[in-house]
Amino acid sequence: MKLRQSREELCDMFFMMVLIRRFEDKTYEMYTRARIGGYCHMNHGEEATIVGCIQPLRAQDWIVSYYREHGHALARGSEPNRIMAELFGRRDGLSHGRGGSMHLFDADRRFMGGYGIVGGHMPLALGVGWACKYRETDEVTLCLTGEGAMANGASHEALNMIGLYKLPVVTVIVNNLYGMGTTVEKSAANPELWKRGEMYGMHGVHVDGMDVMAVRAVTEQALQRAQKGEPSLIEAITYRFRGHSVADPARYRPTDEVQEWRDQDPIERFYHQLSEAGIIDAEERLAIEGRVDGVVEEAVEFAESSPEPDPAGLLDSLYVDAPANV
Repeated sequence: MKLRQSREELCDMFFMMVLIRRFEDKTYEMYTRARIGGYCHMNHGEEATIVGCIQPLRAQDWIVSYYREHGHALARGSEPNRIMAELFGRRDGLSHGRGGSMHLFDADRRFMGGYGIVGGHMPLALGVGWACKYRETDEVTLCLTGEGAMANGASHEALNMIGLYKLPVVTVIVNNLYGMGTTVEKSAANPELWKRGEMYGMHGVHVDGMDVMAVRAVTEQALQRAQKGEPSLIEAITYRFRGHSVADPARYRPTDEVQEWRDQDPIERFYHQLSEAGIIDAEERLAIEGRVDGVVEEAVEFAESSPEPDPAGLLDSLYVDAPANV
């Protein structure tokens, strides 16, 4: 496979995929040790889709995500220390300990948050896209969503208006085959969700979500179309290696199915692509993994040392102070 990106860029992509995996491994460990509370949803297995669709974004572009978003924030460039601190509910977290796992937010990187209500974030992506068009910028909004949300009325309303008004929005359906424990075949009259793009007046396409370079290529094309006012609907077929959340043992999934998808591990696939192209070898891979482990351990130490939020600030940021002359 011929890779047109620079060696540095490809190595950065591999680093990020490994970082997401190892960060989630540590997150799972910290959750089982009661260092992280609340709901917690893992990205294991989805690394290629995450890096493939976020890495091509420019600094001026926007992201609206959903509750399985740890990897999304990492790929966007949010500091691992602050992400882990948020998972710990600490004051130095991205949302100052107020959001936890499902509500990461990083305005400096135009990461407009993860949201716990299924499909509830899609109208927000519509709004961001409309603002970009109204201000006549070339900014693009990337809306990440899951296949389960496509059965929600909010998804239809948002996608219909994005298509109707030709907004610069690229919607990526991260189809990990199960909405909690329900397969997409049992929740969608037509499980080929990308075909809905035609219905909404936008370009629809599906891609192998376990192949980071395939996802990246499709996303790059969609971003170029979006800058011309042509929205896209991308369905990336991927798989979550763990259950819906940390609390889900996923007994509804056949063992052989899980193994079949694990055999397609996106990190291993990308490593083989890089190795065959002479980009990295086994020694360089070990060096990258060592760097990643150092970043993850530092994130945990940072989170542990970060102070608890002050209860006196419980009502901060709930309301905006009106100007005195209003």
